[in-house]
Amino acid sequence: MTEDACDDCGDAVSDALARTVRLAVDRTQIDSQRLCPDCFAGWIDRYQAEMQPGGMDEPTIDDDDIIVD
Repeated sequence: MTEDACDDCGDAVSDALARTVRLAVDRTQIDSQRLCPDCFAGWIDRYQAEMQPGGMDEPTIDDDDIIVD
């Protein structure tokens, strides 16, 4: 079993426990991070908090011209 460092905290993490987060735009990979379980859980929490719709500080988009591929 190999162990490499978590890209966030730097702690060693075994392959069996590591999670890889990949960001791709138009099928082109922009970023890839190998995370330990704790950092992955934190990433998920941040993702959910930032991607939740309906905050008072967020603008409302009433545009019918948005294209989702």
